[in-house]
Amino acid sequence: MYYDIVFHFDKGIDELNITISNIKNYYTGLPKENFKAVLVVNGPGIKLMGKESSFSPDLKKLHEKGLNIRVCNNAMIHFNLKSEWLNPVCHIVPAGLLELVDLQRKGFVYIKP
Repeated sequence: MYYDIVFHFDKGIDELNITISNIKNYYTGLPKENFKAVLVVNGPGIKLMGKESSFSPDLKKLHEKGLNIRVCNNAMIHFNLKSEWLNPVCHIVPAGLLELVDLQRKGFVYIKP
């Protein structure tokens, strides 16, 4: 089977807790499968991606499992956030929405917790 997946996060703390839980459950549910998992963050959700965020430990652990975390440069600019502020496991992409479109065109299943 084909299990590549993209999780989309763009809200607040409660939604990020759900998103992280969903991602953990995905990895737990597919221990023997080879898949790509991506988290795309845009909008106000970007404000929770700082290296000092309480979510940093969870994001680091998921990144170590293979989660690719991509954050929207447009959101970074909109909220006046600098790359030095960002969690180092995050990768800046030009536009989160375009990233979502591109991944879906490549066959990734879209999940918005």
